Amino acid sequence: MAGDRAGSVNGADGGDMRRRTGAIGEAHAARLIEARGGVVISRNWRSRTGELDLVALDTGGRLRFVEVRTRTGTGFGTPAESVTVTKRHRLRTLAREWLAAHPGSWHQVCFDVIGVDLADPSRPRLEIFEDVF
Repeated sequence: MAGDRAGSVNGADGGDMRRRTGAIGEAHAARLIEARGGVVISRNWRSRTGELDLVALDTGGRLRFVEVRTRTGTGFGTPAESVTVTKRHRLRTLAREWLAAHPGSWHQVCFDVIGVDLADPSRPRLEIFEDVF
């Protein structure tokens, strides 16, 4: 994904470090959703198109497709700023695929971004952007 430098380091395990950083961010994001009364119903759902980080139901019964963007600093911009037009298009396509694979009477579908800043891992900062596109 363009501009996604979360946890990248020089060396052979750069991809592993990025995946670990992303997994930590997703765990924090899932806890935030649950702390707000939501229920995570799908994590890291994959299709040929790509992957949805989190799919959750909020307290109002809205289905939320959540893109989690994790950073270890702001040198490449904020986590939320890294969600490009191309990424938004892919997320819409993935949401349609998820809905086709999980039939139900979803009353409202929303797209959210949760930015996780791990510059100080002992004090992660989370920022949620609801209904962003």
